[in-house]
Amino acid sequence: MKYLIIVPDGMADYPIPELGNKTPLEYAKTPNIDGLAKEAVIGLVKTIPEGFAPGSDVANLSVMGYDPSIYYTGRSPLEAISMGVKLEESDLTLRCNLVTLSDDENLEDKIMLDYSAGEISSGEAKELIGCLQKELGSREITFYPGISYRHVMVWKNASGLKLKLTPPHDISDRKIDSYLPEGDKANIILDLIQKSQKILKKHPVNKRRREKGLKEANSIWLWGEGRKPSLNSFQEKYNLNGSVVAAVDLVKGLGIAAGLRPVLVEGATGSIETNFKGKGEAAINELKKGQDFVYLHIESPDEASHQGSLEKKIWAIEQIDKEVIGLILSVINEFDDLKIMIMPDHPTPISLKTHTAEPVPFMIYDKNNPVSESIRTYNEKYARDGIYFSSGYELMDYFIKGDKK
Repeated sequence: MKYLIIVPDGMADYPIPELGNKTPLEYAKTPNIDGLAKEAVIGLVKTIPEGFAPGSDVANLSVMGYDPSIYYTGRSPLEAISMGVKLEESDLTLRCNLVTLSDDENLEDKIMLDYSAGEISSGEAKELIGCLQKELGSREITFYPGISYRHVMVWKNASGLKLKLTPPHDISDRKIDSYLPEGDKANIILDLIQKSQKILKKHPVNKRRREKGLKEANSIWLWGEGRKPSLNSFQEKYNLNGSVVAAVDLVKGLGIAAGLRPVLVEGATGSIETNFKGKGEAAINELKKGQDFVYLHIESPDEASHQGSLEKKIWAIEQIDKEVIGLILSVINEFDDLKIMIMPDHPTPISLKTHTAEPVPFMIYDKNNPVSESIRTYNEKYARDGIYFSSGYELMDYFIKGDKK
């Protein structure tokens, strides 16, 4: 048996008045998803356990079959692993966003204008992070460049610190005064943020962006603290060899930590516009080359939601249906047996521009075992009438083994 999971990040949403009180998933034209739904198991799953923040780290850990209450050690260590950073048990890692803050003189008055610095390019970001490492790096502090606005800072001998840090995408268009770092040695993090602003303001990359009318990457924002993770491998759990196809370091790093082979796709950006078809082709190729399992993650709907763009979110869902699922269906008869699961990791409602913890709809299609009494429609509303998993990590067992505890 071959297994394929497709995760359109943040696809789930609330009913929207402009869409006739339909969600973007209900409203979007998705003929390929609709075709599969007629013969699929459909239901809801809660990927965010009680007491956990609704982040993609916790959610994807659940989707991949790992109980966050046992295995979760933070977001940024997974991203660091994806970047090839060697971590020690005593290291504290932090996600380092390049962001755009307002030009107010006092730090407390500044507003989070853009958590992604206008989706800054990876090339520009590498220059900026390299400069910050030169100016602010030390024996204890190291900055590592990632993709676009997503980077990592490693703080040596700091794994025991208790901190309260806020994701920048949770405070879009808000003053940052209520969300500045708190906790053990938070003054050091605040100092790094303030020093970064002076360095970045005069950097040639930002000068060029100003001249082009683009948003400046005029500050760093540190959050998502964590320590080195330790996961049982996916092969040990399910006796399957697998691959992960993802552009964002978080999901790629989670896959690597679980022993999955990371697959790079040219033109896969981790942004709204990405190489949808290339990601679909990569997943198919991994299965054809002998892998038993592929975890295909697509960030596009989530980024559209964070930006509050309804039009782009609908477009992203339709592109996934056409360029990814449509492509897979065009070659499905080349596989003797194939099970496909489609599900977002968490909701990212357009109205809130951030993640929430409500259950998300899932759909499982088995090529050789079509369901005759299916709910037949895949969206947030109809999934309530299907099977329900209160613990997200149990869904993987059901998908692979057919178990429902």
